Amino acid sequence: MGRLRNVLVGALPLLPATFALPSTLPNNLRAPNNRRQDDSPSADERAQAVINTFRISWDGYYKYAFPHDELHPVSNSFSDSRNAWGASAVDALSTALVMGQKDIVNQILDYIPKIDYSKTDTTVSLFETTIRYLGGMISGYDFLNGPLADLAENKANVDALLKQSIALANTLSYAFETPSGVPYNNLHFANRTSDGSANGLATVGTLILEWVRLADLSGNKTYASIVEKAESYLLDPKPASSEPWPGLVGTDINVTTGEFLDASGGWVGGDDSFYEYLIKMFVYDSSRYSALKDRWILAADSTIEHLTSHPQSRPNLTFVAAYEGQTLRLISQHLACFDGGNFILGGQVLGKQAYIDYGLALVDGCHETYIQTATGIGPEVFGWDPNNIPNGQTEFFQKAGFYISNGNYQLRPEVIESWYYAFRATGDTKYQDWAWDAYLAINSTTHVGSGYSSIEDVNVKGGGGFNDFQESFWFAEVLKYSYLIQAPDAEWQISKDGKNKWVFNTEAHPFKVAGS
Repeated sequence: MGRLRNVLVGALPLLPATFALPSTLPNNLRAPNNRRQDDSPSADERAQAVINTFRISWDGYYKYAFPHDELHPVSNSFSDSRNAWGASAVDALSTALVMGQKDIVNQILDYIPKIDYSKTDTTVSLFETTIRYLGGMISGYDFLNGPLADLAENKANVDALLKQSIALANTLSYAFETPSGVPYNNLHFANRTSDGSANGLATVGTLILEWVRLADLSGNKTYASIVEKAESYLLDPKPASSEPWPGLVGTDINVTTGEFLDASGGWVGGDDSFYEYLIKMFVYDSSRYSALKDRWILAADSTIEHLTSHPQSRPNLTFVAAYEGQTLRLISQHLACFDGGNFILGGQVLGKQAYIDYGLALVDGCHETYIQTATGIGPEVFGWDPNNIPNGQTEFFQKAGFYISNGNYQLRPEVIESWYYAFRATGDTKYQDWAWDAYLAINSTTHVGSGYSSIEDVNVKGGGGFNDFQESFWFAEVLKYSYLIQAPDAEWQISKDGKNKWVFNTEAHPFKVAGS
């Protein structure tokens, strides 16, 4: 889910769409509407096609951007939005591992020991750094000291993954030196300060999995204790008014007091992965983190009872509304479409079919946000308030059951992620087909120049122009979930029986669960 939390609601300026979309697929793999059931590529062929896309993406990045953070595929240039530590390389490691791409794995392993995490000229996000860099290195360490050890050519580089994780965590740790123990998120390494602003539910609540795993691997329990203290304010929210329904809380948090500053939220950007990690920490260690499971159940039950919404024009669809206090906002985001997968995981782990069924209904709703658009890709922000339909979208709303508030597609993974969980839980191959159709649509629409780019408008054929930006989570998440849903079974795949040996962080980096 590697979610960028600052969702853009307004449209970005269009770039001229003057670049042809390269063909990267054999003719029989290209267009979903030309694919007959009897000549559909096999799961193995689909998985190989995703590997090919991963290699195209990596080759463009490695040629024009490495070791910078991101590739600009249209202009064959680069940017450093994640502190110039090579975000795309670190984010790509766990995907290269599960795909068995040994040459790329070792290119990344040769690079990571050279990163100096203590130095950067730009503001550091504790949250983004944790899920991408710390998560990517820990996942690589778990894989290369476990089932994929044969992919590393130099054992010293494997050991460096843990050493670098410790170095990074030590550099970040001053963020927690606040009166409450709730950390600051936006850090200035040069003088060990922060911007002093309030923190958020997701940016506080999406640290615990990575830092606890690091504590368990390193033996330094301080990494666990500081994130557990920060998490405690989210599990016992104050004031009481910040919890409009049991388990559902506000968004902004006073770092000095640990108290919430509002009662607005949902399963949307800014809040999402807090709820995600409640059940995932129980997967990671059910004995230590049963309290987080209990909070997930509260939030899940309140979501089903209070936030479930069915569009007026298509009441068969199910979406989760956002809220301000107990007032619902009939709006959601691509970011929020991880929710179906999270309910499915919770239902599997807890043995509760009702959660699985609810998750599958959410999966169906987010599927509609893909198949109703001109590109076959879902929008960044969508809504279904019949009193707030944008000009020119009434007919679309009546047909689709939602309208588009922001038509960008920023190479996000959440819809495919939830299809992955749906397939692993049910074995129903329709979810593989949905993921394949989405892969084909994304491949044909976003492939430009030396890689893949975010696009302007999913409801314009061709995508309406390129933003010339290949996100690091394109490697970590979109391509990983697109691959894993088609790939053979493996110990890191989500288990149907709810007994998992691995758990995925929000950036889709798999960690070995405690004691597995």
